[in-house]
Amino acid sequence: MSVGVLLMTHEAVGKALVAAAQHVMPRLPLQVDAVEVPPNADPDVMRALTASHARALDQGDGVLVLADLYGATPCNIGLSLADLGVRIHCVSGLNLPMLLRVLNYAEKPLDELAQIAASGGRGGIFIDHA
Repeated sequence: MSVGVLLMTHEAVGKALVAAAQHVMPRLPLQVDAVEVPPNADPDVMRALTASHARALDQGDGVLVLADLYGATPCNIGLSLADLGVRIHCVSGLNLPMLLRVLNYAEKPLDELAQIAASGGRGGIFIDHA
């Protein structure tokens, strides 16, 4: 079994990140899905849709939710999955380095994978001093 990865993002962000990850790693080692929340979406409808996606990803080891922006609707919906009985860890600030780092440590358990995601996201930020 393995952890499922659910990207919770604003419109057009999640699927683009999955496509970019597949460009780098044509065969993803974990099941990855993206739920993109369009503007003016009904949060209750999106919560039900998201729960369905999360349950499909959960093979018994839980779901790592990677959200684009803490406090925004996609992240809040992702966080609400715990109230619906889905075992999750949520990490916000999603970027491509974060997703790739998670995919490179696919064998790790959910708790550790959440820490790896945060580290990968931070580590992918570079400031050129030139």
